[in-house]
Amino acid sequence: MHIAILDHDKCHPKRCNHECQYYCPPVRSGTPTIEFPEPDSQAVINEGLCIGCGICVHRCPFKAIKIVTIPDELNHDLTHQYGLNSFRLYSLPELSKGKVTALLGQNGMGKSTTLKILSGLLVPNFGNYEEPASKNSVTEKFATSVMGDYFSGLYDGSKKAVLKDQNVDLIPKVVSGTIGEVLKKGDVQGRFDDIVSMLNLGASLNKDVKSCSGGELQRFAIGATLLKEADIYLFDEMSSYLDIAERIRVAGVIQKLAKEKTVMVVEHDLALMDWMADTVHVVYGQTGTYGIISGQRTSNKAINSFLEGYLREENVRIRNYTIDFHEKSDRRVSTGIEIASWTDMEKTLGDFKLRINNGMIRTGEVIGVLGKNALGKSSFAKMLAGVTEPDSGSLSRTLKISYKPQYISSDFDGTVFALFAQALQERMQSGLIKNEIIQPLEIEPLYDQNVQDLSGGELQRVSIALTLSMDSDLYILDEPSAHLDSAYRMSAARIIKRVMENNKKSAFVIDHDVYFIDLISDALIVFDGKPGQEGESHGPISMREGMNLFLKDAGVTFRRDAVTRRPRINKTDSRLDKTQRESGNYYYSE
Repeated sequence: MHIAILDHDKCHPKRCNHECQYYCPPVRSGTPTIEFPEPDSQAVINEGLCIGCGICVHRCPFKAIKIVTIPDELNHDLTHQYGLNSFRLYSLPELSKGKVTALLGQNGMGKSTTLKILSGLLVPNFGNYEEPASKNSVTEKFATSVMGDYFSGLYDGSKKAVLKDQNVDLIPKVVSGTIGEVLKKGDVQGRFDDIVSMLNLGASLNKDVKSCSGGELQRFAIGATLLKEADIYLFDEMSSYLDIAERIRVAGVIQKLAKEKTVMVVEHDLALMDWMADTVHVVYGQTGTYGIISGQRTSNKAINSFLEGYLREENVRIRNYTIDFHEKSDRRVSTGIEIASWTDMEKTLGDFKLRINNGMIRTGEVIGVLGKNALGKSSFAKMLAGVTEPDSGSLSRTLKISYKPQYISSDFDGTVFALFAQALQERMQSGLIKNEIIQPLEIEPLYDQNVQDLSGGELQRVSIALTLSMDSDLYILDEPSAHLDSAYRMSAARIIKRVMENNKKSAFVIDHDVYFIDLISDALIVFDGKPGQEGESHGPISMREGMNLFLKDAGVTFRRDAVTRRPRINKTDSRLDKTQRESGNYYYSE
């Protein structure tokens, strides 16, 4: 069975003279696979005639065609198809009251589509995209399963679902007023004070939504969702912009909610998902082409299978490489030479006071930067990059620096290719850049898109690739994992690490994803203090010392998974959690 995906935004038949049609093998026997029904119209691919040779894919100069071969039996599980030659979703997850169910997989494979179906915003058509979707056909399809009762209640109005959208950064464009005002308007249950307390929003109630930070917008969106009266709560990416302490706090709120309601989450922070979810469905397939939702697994088994890249129960390989974690040294070890250093520095920003203790970085070294929000991590990055100057102290900045800020601008008026061509010039032709950065981050498929039309994840990948492609000695990346799915996060971590080691360059990486920091870092700088009032840096220090300092402040302990060696959050007040707290070893029990 062959799936044909045709991106009509990229298809320009006037400019290519229908080359894809004339080179398709069935044409030679008199039956065209690719047709242009009207003069100068866009192509239509007859999937019944397609033999999956892939010639049309290679002939298309605009990369508008994808041909994918999948097993015929999958057709029986087709849940939704958006239209002719377009994305398909196979199967649906099972939800049950009293548990947190999660979806794990790459972006563009149908997770958000699944949440829309489960919320009732989208009625699945089971592949019959030419007719209006029928709610009756949905209830009949799932009549003998748990999901039959789910959809019956959803469609007859006896159950209500509410969905928290993933794009919290768009909230200021559609919402006006202060956080407190907006939340009170939506408080139909009289739980305003409880929700504000649980999400630690008290200090933000008088802030206008349009001036809120990413973390405040995320907690605001979660709070607005929780204040609604519903039976089913669906959360699409709930950890973006939150530090680890905030993530654990929010996850605890969701776990408590699941004891009384039906809850599903889509989450890319694997450590958080492992700690929060009871069951997980892995979503696999091909980005923008099709997605398949696997059967239920425990969170531990699902994440280990995802990292291995192989689903044993389905006998399916979802990735051609494994993601490996390694033990970190107790000491900061580096054979490189010092390339930059700084003395004790201070900076006052309004009512906030920042103190940076002296340190240095060597060639080939990646230093991870950790700490709660509003402690000065981004301000430190700006001082290193020369965007701002310290009030006292100094940095040795005789080297070239490439800097990716926390919040990425999409103001460039042009395509991704034009952006790279303007920024890199002749470096665009570098085989090293193409092989080590552009191809692994899958930037080439984005070349023809306008920068202003990119999604958050696509813009993040472009920004990382552009930063790493610059001819620099020191690279500073502020929250590179934001908006990236789990697979791209792990891939980005490997790419950044490899670029630094192979080219003997150095990097500072600020992030809140512990998996990401664990994979990428040789040493750590940890910030502590009082958020919004004062912050102080410690380090660079060893991974173990830095993690112990950071996690003690966050109130969380970690252990290593026995199979994959990945970091895992201990259950609060568990035997291992208590033992590690007493020993002062918050970063792994070994």
